[in-house]
Amino acid sequence: MASYIHVPDEAPLVPKIDVSVDESDCRAGALRLMKALRPGWKPSEVKIKLFTDGITNKLLGCYVGPVMQDVVLVRIYGNKTELLVDRENEVKSFRVLHAHRCAPRLYCTFNNGLCYEFLQGTALEPEDIRSQPVFRLIARQLAKYHAIHAHNGWVPQSDLWLKLGKYFALISQYFKDPESGRLSKQVPNLRHLRNELLWLQQNLSLLGSPVVLCHNDLLCKNIIFNQREGSVKFIDYEYAGYNYQAYDIGNHFNEFAGLNEVDYSHYPTRDFQLQWLRSYLEAYKEHKGQGDAVTDEEVETLYVQVNQFALASHFFWGLWALIQAKVSTISFDFLGYAVLRFNQYFKMKPEATALSLPK
Repeated sequence: MASYIHVPDEAPLVPKIDVSVDESDCRAGALRLMKALRPGWKPSEVKIKLFTDGITNKLLGCYVGPVMQDVVLVRIYGNKTELLVDRENEVKSFRVLHAHRCAPRLYCTFNNGLCYEFLQGTALEPEDIRSQPVFRLIARQLAKYHAIHAHNGWVPQSDLWLKLGKYFALISQYFKDPESGRLSKQVPNLRHLRNELLWLQQNLSLLGSPVVLCHNDLLCKNIIFNQREGSVKFIDYEYAGYNYQAYDIGNHFNEFAGLNEVDYSHYPTRDFQLQWLRSYLEAYKEHKGQGDAVTDEEVETLYVQVNQFALASHFFWGLWALIQAKVSTISFDFLGYAVLRFNQYFKMKPEATALSLPK
């Protein structure tokens, strides 16, 4: 998949620094990185702020002075996350997005993480992404991502089914129960999950959703709102890559439920979605040089695609959470989260599959 991401020649090179940062005692490693990236900073004056929102990695902010102005973010990869994330692809996506002014600058990679520029602004909450004018800003920014041409003449293909197959193989490896293949009393058995994966691939592949450069993890905390500029930017590109347009949007709509206190009653209504999707399509067509006129049929088509691909998003993060429950050292109820995602998948499936594309 990484071969499809073509980094522009003018994009700055990203150095690799031979440093490993111990996540249980990170100051020493972080200071070694700052010595290379900010040689003018006195080690004794470097302050470190720990950000606690992520459930995949550990994130620190390094800075000097009384305010967080010039901040270097240090992200330490979570335990065995290389099973879940293509790190080479992540760096390529980061560089491409920065070249199109959609991402901060990537300063360096190191042995178990990367350092990048801090974006001024506020990480959003679930209530924020539903509000005016923020939801329109998000829709238009995602359209800008999706319009980026980064495949160097290749016909891009989604790697969604490849990733889901890989995750499923890992679950089969980590949850070995020869009698029933049962993961827990609240999660369907492996045979049931395998049948659902086949059903998803067979049915969603027929919806005609275009394959575009996607963020693939657009939860609230990955959206930074700069109120002074009236703009939003997206952060964290671990899962970025080529995927179905409708998956990226459906995944974002699923995140309206929140992460720490998940409430799927906040999944956006049809009326809200139609407003959001129209804003998105207007911006997407502008960026693609197709004008900005959007028909009701185009909006309805995307609505059907998005709500069916939202099922694939639940399935993806359900499998992801089962793997994390076995390998992650982060304090989070991953198994409970997997149960939530699969429960919502099966609850949503009848209504989503009853939708049909306009004739």
